[in-house]
Amino acid sequence: MNAIDVISKKRDGGQLTEEEIGFFVDGFTKGEIPDYQAAAWLMAAYLQGMSEEETLWLTLSMAHSGDMLDLKRVAPFVVDKHSTGGVGDKVTLVVAPIVAACGVPVGKMTGRGLGFTGGTVDKLESIPGYRTDLTEAEFKSQLKKIGIVLTGQSADLAPADRNLYALRDVTATVSSIPLIVSSIMSKKLAAGAQGIVLDVKTGNGAFMGTLAGAEALAGAMVALGNRAGRQVVALISDMNQPLGWAVGNALEVIEAIAALHESGPGDLREHCLVVAAEMLQVSGKAADPDEALTLAIDALSSGAAWHKFRELVEAQGGDLKCIDDPEQLPRARLTQAVAAPRSGYLASTRAAEIGEAVTDLGGGRRKKGQAIDHSVGVIVHYKVGDLVQKGTPLFTLHAEDKAGLAAARERILAAHAIGDDPVPRPPLFYKRIAE
Repeated sequence: MNAIDVISKKRDGGQLTEEEIGFFVDGFTKGEIPDYQAAAWLMAAYLQGMSEEETLWLTLSMAHSGDMLDLKRVAPFVVDKHSTGGVGDKVTLVVAPIVAACGVPVGKMTGRGLGFTGGTVDKLESIPGYRTDLTEAEFKSQLKKIGIVLTGQSADLAPADRNLYALRDVTATVSSIPLIVSSIMSKKLAAGAQGIVLDVKTGNGAFMGTLAGAEALAGAMVALGNRAGRQVVALISDMNQPLGWAVGNALEVIEAIAALHESGPGDLREHCLVVAAEMLQVSGKAADPDEALTLAIDALSSGAAWHKFRELVEAQGGDLKCIDDPEQLPRARLTQAVAAPRSGYLASTRAAEIGEAVTDLGGGRRKKGQAIDHSVGVIVHYKVGDLVQKGTPLFTLHAEDKAGLAAARERILAAHAIGDDPVPRPPLFYKRIAE
């Protein structure tokens, strides 16, 4: 068996065997198959597609390319969640403490921002001292001790995915459902959770812009996860506007803290309760949706979820003073409220444009390894369907310099469309997909 034969077979539309895929992934991970051959294979897979069996074998090969966490000795059932990325998506910061407060262990290795989408690791690093580089031994120890871990992905977890993704990013092969599925699910399988809830975004601020595309991706991930022996559910949620009000790392942490105190934007709180309830059902903690939602609401209203969040931050070295008094979190030097230019109904927002504006302010990365500014961002004050009054604040910018503030002001203004006629509010969720 050799790499050229594997490439040409896929190029010509053939179905690869489990052995052929395993050979290719193993050789690439070890450096025995060079980047140019891996890039050729990726393009062949992109153009010809992959069957369910090929996608499963690719996912398993990538998952087994590095460490496979075995969490069964740590807890009888561990749950995880994954979002496909959005603007203002701080859901993990609220959901994980809710579920853990209900007695279900949450072990999550999470990522940094990609493009205009924010990353949970970047948000957590807004908290001074918070460690996102736990070792696998520390991950397991903390999960066993307090039932919750939120840390960055281990370098030894699914290294084949990390290397293949770097190639996909520069070879125009990112938008392939089999390749996306294998990338996401290989990391989830390697991380060891038995139950996984997927939050698949759709809309102008999501990677999957259409509902049909989001359904296809969600269905493929659920099917693969279940075939791999995990309990997986996917929720398709709206990303045609930012989730909540805040976009920007420290600003989103502040908003998550408000949600844990039953305050802040209602759409964020409702979204988090729905996702938490799904995680409680997947774990078997709740027998039906009503019981699961009741447990989640109780964890929030009793303060148990907030105390679990404090426990998490303390365990990972974060400064509790900064979350008890969020005013101590990083704050931008300049703030400016931008008035609505006219009255009417907010007809639409281009969430991706808002995310890009925050990235340009320094809140995200334009290249790998770039340092980010945790303090910058924007607070939007209206949701689609709201009646807007001319002269009232449409959004508030947080920036470090006047030039960045001015550029973000114009870009975010252009991302808001105000019309004369009422428009329906978009739903939070479109569909639930399970086995």
